[in-house]
Amino acid sequence: MQDVEYSMVWCILLCTCTAATGDSKRKKKGSEKKRETSSRAQNPNPRTPLAAAMADGGGEGVSPSAALKDQGNAQFKSGNYLRAAALYTQAIKLDPDNATLYSNRAAAFLQLVKLSKALADAETTVKLKPQWEKGHFRKGCVLEAMERYEEAISAFEIALQLNPQNAEVSRKIKRLSQLAKEKKRALDVESMRSNVNIGKNLESLKTELAAKYGDVEMGQSIFSFVANVIESAIKVWHDTGKVDPRVNFLLDDQKTNTEKYPPVVNADKAFESPQTHSEFFTFLRQYAADSFSKAACMVAPKSTISYPQVWKGQGSRKWKLDQSDGFFVQFESPALRKIWFVPSTKEKGRTLCRSPETLDIGIHEVLPRIFKEAA
Repeated sequence: MQDVEYSMVWCILLCTCTAATGDSKRKKKGSEKKRETSSRAQNPNPRTPLAAAMADGGGEGVSPSAALKDQGNAQFKSGNYLRAAALYTQAIKLDPDNATLYSNRAAAFLQLVKLSKALADAETTVKLKPQWEKGHFRKGCVLEAMERYEEAISAFEIALQLNPQNAEVSRKIKRLSQLAKEKKRALDVESMRSNVNIGKNLESLKTELAAKYGDVEMGQSIFSFVANVIESAIKVWHDTGKVDPRVNFLLDDQKTNTEKYPPVVNADKAFESPQTHSEFFTFLRQYAADSFSKAACMVAPKSTISYPQVWKGQGSRKWKLDQSDGFFVQFESPALRKIWFVPSTKEKGRTLCRSPETLDIGIHEVLPRIFKEAA
């Protein structure tokens, strides 16, 4: 009886140990499987692009660089331009004289707006394969993106020579030719706006002043005064699209009390009506005498003049500027009187003053004579 009980106990213990050992092995195996799964999730493709290319390009006739190029092309088509550029770079390391690889990388850099790098690759493409139309086309596309239109046209023209049937290149040349003209005109407009030199347009005035005054120094002083007034008005007009109506006086350095008589008189309301006009020029005559002024130069925008509208009525017969916007400049001195109109236009979205147009002072005067006429 004791033997039977002992046997039963031994069997129970043996079964318990065996079960425990099995559970331990299963847990260990499950843990290892989890680690393997986790490792795969963190690194699903542990192969480097080069290793992948070696494996994928293992077929007969396919080189590792060609396999990398194919991978790059696939990334490019998917819009992954940075990845494509990296793959082309690895291919270039294996095949540094392959023009196609540089061309493809230039296209990727162009999409990434890395234009300097794109241009360098395009130029390398042309150097490696000068008779290849696509290299010149690629260079033209990069130069177009850089807005270097003249150079882009040159590159496209070479591409067209190599393939005269390429309609896309022909269209690009036509479009860029127009853009180049527009860009050049925009640059010309900016140059004219920033380099105002009115003196060259007033050479006849310099000659007349010298003849009237018989004094070179006095004539040059008055000429510089007029030129500076007009140039300043043009610069302000370019910046703001308007100028304030005013009269500038050339004062006598020795006689004028500048605290009482400043060199500029505002004319804001001078041209509102015949009455304000009359009152203003009467005031100016007295001001010129009391301040010992040598000359005066009025600037008045056409849009501010309600009276006298000298471009209408009798003056319209000799008015050749149509409805042009701009401003009048009237020069007054005891020996000489002149009037000009400075037309203004819009070009490339920018305000541009044209050269002053000489008018007939007898017909188009905005103000009557301010100084007593020299004997």
